[in-house]
Amino acid sequence: MGEGALARAKKNLGLKGTVVFIDETGFSERPPLRRSWAPRGETPVVAMRGRSWRRVSAIGALSYRIDGSESRVFLCMHDDNIRTAQVRRFVSHLRRHLEGPVLLIWDGLNAHRTLAVRQRIAECGWQAERLPAYAPELNPVEGLWSWTKGRALANRGREDLGLLMDAVRRATRRVRRLPSVLGGLLAKAGLSL
Repeated sequence: MGEGALARAKKNLGLKGTVVFIDETGFSERPPLRRSWAPRGETPVVAMRGRSWRRVSAIGALSYRIDGSESRVFLCMHDDNIRTAQVRRFVSHLRRHLEGPVLLIWDGLNAHRTLAVRQRIAECGWQAERLPAYAPELNPVEGLWSWTKGRALANRGREDLGLLMDAVRRATRRVRRLPSVLGGLLAKAGLSL
């Protein structure tokens, strides 16, 4: 997605349009380990299940109004890999919550390019632009995943996938109430609206 492609798409949205960044990730029962504080001489211990590598997948979106009036967070969790059906359902979910012209910006995942997904986007009357290959730093949702894994889930093992999904949902609800963080994610990606 070149600067020209984004500028053209943004111009076609008008003053009441919405730009939506979408990305997928996975969360494991094994927590991401981060530096921690502990009393001197007491090594912090992170309790977790033995060899469990069970995981859940998530599709997340950050939406920003062109006029700067509103930014929102969307999340859908799945206990399987993200495929065409999940992406199509997520676009339908977004359709229920977003009004007016919408520009979807996402990476080159194969599920994004399928005919069924392209048809659903056309049915909504939306546009979609693909991020350049190997450029996750341009997607603010990557920053959301980093914030979630590095702050909310760090050093805390989960006993089962249900508890893990609850923790991810709680973290998403928390970031929804922090407009400064949502604006910071967009700025960190080097973007502004």
